[in-house]
Amino acid sequence: MTLCDTAGTASLSSAEIADLTAQVAGPVVLPDDAGYHDECATFNLMTPVRPAVAVGATSAADVQAAVRFAAGRDLPVAVLATGHQVVRSAEGAVLINMSRMNEVHVDPSRNLARVEGGVRWRQVLPETDKYGLAPASGASPTVGVVGYHLGGGLSPVLGRMHGYAADHVQALEIVTADGELRHVTASSEPGLFWALRGGGKSNFGVVTALEFALFPLKHFYGGGLFFAGEHAAKVLHTWRNWVVGLPPEMTSSIAFLRRPPLPEMPQPLRGTFVMHVRFSSLQPQEEAERLLTPIREMAPTVMDTLTELPYSMAGKVHMDPPNPLPWVERTAALRDFPREAADALLAAVGPDSGARLLLAEIRALGGALERPPAVAGRSVRWQVFGSGAGSPDQIPVFQEQLKNMVDAVAPWAQDEMYANLLTAGQGTTPEELRAIYGDERYDRLAAIKKRYDPRNLFRMNHNITPA
Repeated sequence: MTLCDTAGTASLSSAEIADLTAQVAGPVVLPDDAGYHDECATFNLMTPVRPAVAVGATSAADVQAAVRFAAGRDLPVAVLATGHQVVRSAEGAVLINMSRMNEVHVDPSRNLARVEGGVRWRQVLPETDKYGLAPASGASPTVGVVGYHLGGGLSPVLGRMHGYAADHVQALEIVTADGELRHVTASSEPGLFWALRGGGKSNFGVVTALEFALFPLKHFYGGGLFFAGEHAAKVLHTWRNWVVGLPPEMTSSIAFLRRPPLPEMPQPLRGTFVMHVRFSSLQPQEEAERLLTPIREMAPTVMDTLTELPYSMAGKVHMDPPNPLPWVERTAALRDFPREAADALLAAVGPDSGARLLLAEIRALGGALERPPAVAGRSVRWQVFGSGAGSPDQIPVFQEQLKNMVDAVAPWAQDEMYANLLTAGQGTTPEELRAIYGDERYDRLAAIKKRYDPRNLFRMNHNITPA
């Protein structure tokens, strides 16, 4: 008897499935099984996955068994931790769900944290708070820690001061295509260590554990200022001139927000268009407020969430949605953001544009984010990101409006980009990925891919083909 024919190209016998089930402690589910949809659930409901078989890994040994099973049948391997950045639908693949591998250990004597492959930031931050330490975590506490680091890790609080999160990875445990569990450090396997810190996300194996540095944190002042849409042009241009003068201890982005008229929305934002200046500071409140004076004085605010916070509440800066929802997105990396670019963006997504996007954001980068090694996009000074969320019939409209947004800033865009913000429609060919990573970095990544995954088992991603 064969199974899974309708889930993709794979045809697996009941004996093969029984063999896999016997080798792993976690569940093994097929498309017709009751637990299949839960095992394959993604955070972005617009990017479902449909593997031939899903394995709920409980340990590195489970991951090894699943990888060896796939390799023995020449099936691709897909990895799912949180489902924030799903690039391929995983049809015909062996999907490894990492969510059960969720141990967190903080070592305050060495300022280090070790996490397993399924951990989200919301599980880490309360633990590091206990010791006055902070990781270079991202905007959303629901994002997976390992995938965030593998794609570079752009922190809206610590990034400009300390660089990408990938810069501070100390060690990784990874199951490569041969089924071996490797402990990877700068001295044990320097090439693979380099590639795993921001280069070719998910191309080299399944990372089962990660160790990374933490930073002592004395002050964290953050949140946002919200301005009515009628002030959009003034707010954007004032912010654009102001943000370039901030010290690296301070970070800011600005977002065009359209919030639906839902009861859970704060009253000042419910069903309205607002400009959201996001801000975080590692300096005392008094110094942060002194530097914020030009922003506070430019227009009346409709809501102010700036306050001293424990770092575990860093998600309040961006206020990303906490629950899964369907969305589409696009991103662009800019070498510059002059007045003309700001005007073009206003015309494309501003209050008078007719666009109905949930979000369009411009992040000012720079500072320590420009240091090497493997992370693509270190030359990026400004990052534009947009998303639209809604019912399936609205998606084509959002996609067109996102295209308009990217087209509007195209004269100031560059090919090299930040991997964690790449969408499924970007980096789909070797030529596009070469442009994103740059020739020298791409060639080095392709050579490392050939060494550790010559058959391209790990290809359900922005795939770097073996050299």
